[in-house]
Amino acid sequence: MGTELLDATFAALADPTRRAILARLAAGEATVTELAQPFQMSQPAISKHLKVLERAGLVSRGRDAQRRPCRLEARPLREATAWLAGYRDYWAESYQRLDALLDELQAVDQTDAERRGARPDGTGR
Repeated sequence: MGTELLDATFAALADPTRRAILARLAAGEATVTELAQPFQMSQPAISKHLKVLERAGLVSRGRDAQRRPCRLEARPLREATAWLAGYRDYWAESYQRLDALLDELQAVDQTDAERRGARPDGTGR
């Protein structure tokens, strides 16, 4: 995915109205009128959001007689998810290293306590 398309995808996803439109379109095609119904905004305002989504490649419009239904295009979302997966792997590896370090520190603490003759509850003999 080119950086321009990735930038456009994340910019489009930054707005809650646009995310809600995508969620609605995940259930099936819808016209601008149908997409505007759950929002307290005008159809032209919804159309502006749709243009942003179209520029990002997240939405396309078809033609069915007098209707121009909008549909979700998932490819940019898959590519954005793939881009994020690299960071998910980075954080997973970091947490694994942290877990290993904590296990090592707990083992050292337990060994020190046993050498001092402390009881398991931390009190002395």
